[in-house]
Amino acid sequence: MGSTVQYVLYLAVLVALAIPLGKYISKAMGGEKVFLSKLVRPCENVIYKALRIDPAAEMGWKKYLLCALAFNAFGLAVLFAVLMLQGVLPWNPQGFGGMSWHLAFNTAVSFVTNTNWQTYSGEVALSNFSQAMGLTVQNFVSAACGIAVLFALVRGLVRAGGKGVGNFWADLVRSVLYIMLPVCLVTSIALAGLGVPQSLGGGKTVDLVEPIAVQQTADGYEVIPGAQADPETGIVTVDGAAVPGAKVVTKQYVPLYPQASQVAPKQAGTNGGGILGTNSAHPFENPNPWTNLIEMTLLLLIPVALCFSFGRSVKSRKQGVAIFLAMFILLAAALGAVAVAEQAGTPQLAQDGGVTVSATDGQPGGNMEGKETRFGIATSATWAAYTTAASNGSVNSMHDSYTPLGGMVPMLLMMLGEVVFGGVGCGLYGMIGFVILTVFIAGLMVGRTPEYLGKKVGPREMRMAVLLCLATPIAILVGSGVATLLPATADALGNGGAHGLSEVLYNYASAGGNNGSAFAGMGCDTPFLNVSLGLVMLFARFVPMAATLAIAGSMVCKRKVAEGAGTLSTSNGMFVFLLILIVLIIGALSFFPALSLGPIAEFTQMTGLG
Repeated sequence: MGSTVQYVLYLAVLVALAIPLGKYISKAMGGEKVFLSKLVRPCENVIYKALRIDPAAEMGWKKYLLCALAFNAFGLAVLFAVLMLQGVLPWNPQGFGGMSWHLAFNTAVSFVTNTNWQTYSGEVALSNFSQAMGLTVQNFVSAACGIAVLFALVRGLVRAGGKGVGNFWADLVRSVLYIMLPVCLVTSIALAGLGVPQSLGGGKTVDLVEPIAVQQTADGYEVIPGAQADPETGIVTVDGAAVPGAKVVTKQYVPLYPQASQVAPKQAGTNGGGILGTNSAHPFENPNPWTNLIEMTLLLLIPVALCFSFGRSVKSRKQGVAIFLAMFILLAAALGAVAVAEQAGTPQLAQDGGVTVSATDGQPGGNMEGKETRFGIATSATWAAYTTAASNGSVNSMHDSYTPLGGMVPMLLMMLGEVVFGGVGCGLYGMIGFVILTVFIAGLMVGRTPEYLGKKVGPREMRMAVLLCLATPIAILVGSGVATLLPATADALGNGGAHGLSEVLYNYASAGGNNGSAFAGMGCDTPFLNVSLGLVMLFARFVPMAATLAIAGSMVCKRKVAEGAGTLSTSNGMFVFLLILIVLIIGALSFFPALSLGPIAEFTQMTGLG
């Protein structure tokens, strides 16, 4: 009962904050006056003047797309150079050298595409300059780019008989100044006040509360269980007998970075890439339940708000609510499935009386492997569903340690194209592609002319909508299919069999869904995996973006038609049901053969059904 209340409260807080934010975003992106206008508009005008931007100059969809691609290509080149040259750049108290070319390519692509896939641990690989001036900048502008393209599509749907879909540079500036910066500034201050470090001074070496004894093995140093360590003599004993070769450790290196200022945009912009390798499971990025609530809510706050922004911007709140409900139902179902699977645990946990799987006053029960005890199953399951519904990828638990079905649900959320709210901007325009597809299919079924928001849906829009909906499945299936054919991929796996295949599927689904989370049992820092995952990220980000703008350019030229008896409603309960059905058919059926060989096969083996 207590866990159920937690889940309901988390969802309620998210929606309650998203509704007013949605109205604010719609007004800000539409150039209307908002409460921050007096403060932000002078800065906005200075930027326009310095960069010689005319915000009133309309662009056709091709020019808009060209500007978006050029901006992202420039950002990719700059970030690649920063990562390669960080050894000679300032703000590098740790003295880190540059990345290898393939890891720098993968990382640069990852942050430019809003994926934030990380094949490295930031605390042992990246300088303060690379973190703050490289990755954090992309955390802002990659999210802003998604919002800009979404509102270009909105203008294409709303305007009639024109050619312009807005100005990319003005949309980008407004997205950063009015949305990302205020949200992240408030959040950064709150997180720093709650204990998240914010420092440019490098790490510190501190004394341990108690000394520990370690012994060198083939895999490095490991703690000796049950050992007694004397820090004065350096002697380590177990049951009174000295342990040869053992060492006493009395100090620990604590990595300190500008963390609060990167955690905020990584969450709010559905980026997900943390400074530390364990991401938001680390107590420096997420020290307590209050920071966890803030960060977890931020995962989906702007994507949920954009549904309400869409309704206001197209002058039909029912349209925004219909899309919101379809996404919310899918999210709630996914969250429930993860929660049940993790709370139930596995037969192996309970065999021979090993673990009490049922929750009691003294322990949470279920599967606690890979989860922080300060968060427990409910918060970990909620974060897992939120982060893979959004194209975020940050984690407060290790998804590789989830039960087979508990790990399959986050994987499936990414495989759907991360349209269950999805990334900032890109999730909603991805779902609108499914809306157009649903309108067309439903129209064929009942003999009605396919229309959306008063405009007829023709062959050109359908082709682009199909491309928009299938780009993610194509990227994931082709990428993972090629990878599984190579012996080097098997060598990179920490597990064999069905779980090993699940690791490959999850990681390519993460890249193809522009998510960034991982099944951590697979080592991906090889030239092939870095480059192939990078290419999958590029394809899954920019092909849907091009298709979206092509739809916007086609729809903006059309005149609106009067609604008649043959017009299919796109805001009632039946359409919401059809939309959910189409999303599941395209997403779930496309990946069912692969899932049946991975997590489903592992589940049947584990339960004795296979």
